Amino acid sequence: MGDGVRYIGTAERRARLGLRHRLTGATRAQDPAGVADSLVALHGTDPATVYLAVGARLADPAKTVAGTERALYEDRTLVRMHGMRHTVFVFPTELTAVVHASTGLAVAARERASLVKSMAKAGAPDAAWLAEVEESTLVALARRGQATAAELAQDEPRLRERFVYAAGKSYEGVHTVSTRLLRVLGVEGKVVRGRPLGSWTSSQFRWAVAPEHPELDAAAAQAELLRRWLTVCGPATEADLKWWTGWKVTEVRRALTAIGAQTVSVDEGTGYVVQGDAGPVDDPAEPWAALLPGLDPTAMGWQQRDWYLAPELRPSLFDGSGNVGPTVWWNGRVVGGWAQRGDGEIVWRLLADLGGEERQPAETAVAAQAERLRGWMGAARVTPRFRTPVEKELSA
Repeated sequence: MGDGVRYIGTAERRARLGLRHRLTGATRAQDPAGVADSLVALHGTDPATVYLAVGARLADPAKTVAGTERALYEDRTLVRMHGMRHTVFVFPTELTAVVHASTGLAVAARERASLVKSMAKAGAPDAAWLAEVEESTLVALARRGQATAAELAQDEPRLRERFVYAAGKSYEGVHTVSTRLLRVLGVEGKVVRGRPLGSWTSSQFRWAVAPEHPELDAAAAQAELLRRWLTVCGPATEADLKWWTGWKVTEVRRALTAIGAQTVSVDEGTGYVVQGDAGPVDDPAEPWAALLPGLDPTAMGWQQRDWYLAPELRPSLFDGSGNVGPTVWWNGRVVGGWAQRGDGEIVWRLLADLGGEERQPAETAVAAQAERLRGWMGAARVTPRFRTPVEKELSA
């Protein structure tokens, strides 16, 4: 890189990660909304991930379940909705308009077109009929407050109608109108997930009308989302940014220009930070360990991960589709995996070679985090949605 471009090495990137992702003892948050705000988004594909990710970052983990449920379903400071890469996340409510305009609109247009096309191929009613069903469904949902698809079908029976999806393909299936329509409405930002039918580990959700938000300019929203994320995760490469957002490279570059992102040098090549953030950061005052869940936003934050996750560990810690499982962290890098057994015990294994002097303090710190995790989870039992080799082995 040319003169004036600062190099940010692996050790400093790990220090930034620990501090900005609230994983050190001194940086833990006071409430779940603070965690989500710091990380921009919490992965929500596996419902338990949201709570486990919050619990790992709270000063008082005993507040995890009640605090997160209150933020999601009472105070509504957090919202579960579709976001980047057509994935379900939990966002701060104030960010919903930004996410919707920056990533949701383009996906929503494709999803609606796909639904209309699929129904037409199956000989189902036309788009006008679908619009009627949609309107009455939203009215029913507003009246009920929160409802399951089955409950909504009591008010709008046409939601029960079925059609063949992808006829003749290997993934052919029979879908109800409710299954596809509610998904489209979710991506369009008209409905969001409400309370689960069971406990915080349940993946069966009610639906609720989405909170109102202003319609933003797409380019301005992309710039704001990228600024928020780069503040937390910078430095990051263009490949990282394109992967995390799901945008085209032209959109990433436009957003980088709009926020005046600053160029730095990282081991992978050119990286970016927000303006004024290229200077050095202090190392965390104390060594730290963390047990993070599968799909945690830190583990899944970057596409290029060698600086915090050694390639030789990946076969044990990822499933066949690239989903990370539960991970053990020590001072900014992944060093092992963990699992919960049927009796509630939290078990873990170090996979990285830490060396003699480092291994003992790491083991002591990880054991303390395992006890901390078991303490706030209580009687809850969690099996990750996407299971990995080391998690299966440890939980057996």
